[in-house]
Amino acid sequence: MLSVCELMDKLYHEFRDPIHTFIRVDSKERNVINSRPYQRMRHIHQLAMTHYIYPGATHTRFEHALGVMELAGRVYDIVTNSDNQHKRIREQDFVPRTDHDRAYWRRTVRMAALCHDLGHSAFSHGPEHLFPKDEAGKPWTHERMSYALIMSAGMKPLWDDMKLAPADVAKLAIGKKETIKFDENITFNTWEAIVSEIVVGDAFGVDRMDYLLRDSLHAGVAYGRFDHYRLIDTLRILPQSEESEEPKLGVEHGGLHSAEQMLLARYFMFTQVYLHPVRRAYDKHLVAFLEKTLPNGKFPTGLEEYQNLTDNEILTDIASQARNPSAPAHSEALRIFDRKHFKKMWQRNAADRERNINALNCIYNAAKEKFGAVNIIRDSYPAKNSVISFPVLVGNTIADSINASDVLKTIPPAVAEFVLVRPDLLAEARKWYEDNRLGIIHETNCTCAS
Repeated sequence: MLSVCELMDKLYHEFRDPIHTFIRVDSKERNVINSRPYQRMRHIHQLAMTHYIYPGATHTRFEHALGVMELAGRVYDIVTNSDNQHKRIREQDFVPRTDHDRAYWRRTVRMAALCHDLGHSAFSHGPEHLFPKDEAGKPWTHERMSYALIMSAGMKPLWDDMKLAPADVAKLAIGKKETIKFDENITFNTWEAIVSEIVVGDAFGVDRMDYLLRDSLHAGVAYGRFDHYRLIDTLRILPQSEESEEPKLGVEHGGLHSAEQMLLARYFMFTQVYLHPVRRAYDKHLVAFLEKTLPNGKFPTGLEEYQNLTDNEILTDIASQARNPSAPAHSEALRIFDRKHFKKMWQRNAADRERNINALNCIYNAAKEKFGAVNIIRDSYPAKNSVISFPVLVGNTIADSINASDVLKTIPPAVAEFVLVRPDLLAEARKWYEDNRLGIIHETNCTCAS
């Protein structure tokens, strides 16, 4: 006979996870995981086609979002613990004090973390610029799509069952920086700004923590590892500085090395994995394929149509068109299906940039003229601000991270520039470049417009 416990529905459920060991959810949270928008993420690769280079990188947005939820709960518990609250933060009195309010926002931040990636397109970031603009000229992005899905009629009964306001979940999942791009009327109070920072913040967002750890593990590289246990235990809500009362997520001085480690991990993961030239080549071939096969070359924005488009449908179409020489995107499909991707003829280097800061465009234009535009691809990932400032609690004073750390100010921005060429032309193109390098990049002998 079954015991009473076996006859009862479980209130809590576990997911085994290679990063966090066990991720636990209650039955109402599991209902969100079982929803159609969330289950769709089983079919969205976390790193697009990176598994064509790092074979183990087949993980999905589904497991990543579970990990983000797990970390969000941990960070929330640390920073709202009254023993960890800085005196000047307590005096501002914006952190929830009642058990009811603390429980409400803990549930909300966990669900925001769980749903922050609902709107990712097929193959995640690779073809992201194929989102259209709306009638008002405002861009659709995966963040905006996540917001729309969280706020959708299909998800409303789940939020009602948990007694959560959908707008609270959506705002925390997207953050102020992204919501303002499509709706200036969405506002964040002080507390909402802080808890959204837990999920998607530039410095200590748990989205970043989980993807570094998870991508590193599945890619089989060590670059993304850092002591996230120590980092989370030392996170605090702090005044931004001694002069400013504006609150911000920061860290106790004892966790500064872990913060340095995480930001270094991000730099190395970008330079060694995310900006790998072959990975970037597959992004280019995928985009070229989608531009020919999506209606008007853009992702749909209707929620029903959008949810029906995952990696699975596109991979099936790639295979079909690769086998059909008369298919409209046959050549693009064949590049992916038969692994005949364009290869690196040139990449950014100090010597060429010293001669001409526009070396990329010069070499790209000369190569197009020599080998034909259809046989050359220009790819670049521009430098972004790598200096991330956050408050550090040193004794009883607040210091800026850049002043408190000799390491953070030295982390360079991740940047990449490539000229890629059709694989059968690679040897010829490289020889041509070496033979003509100085003339090509000399600033008076080339046109640098792209």
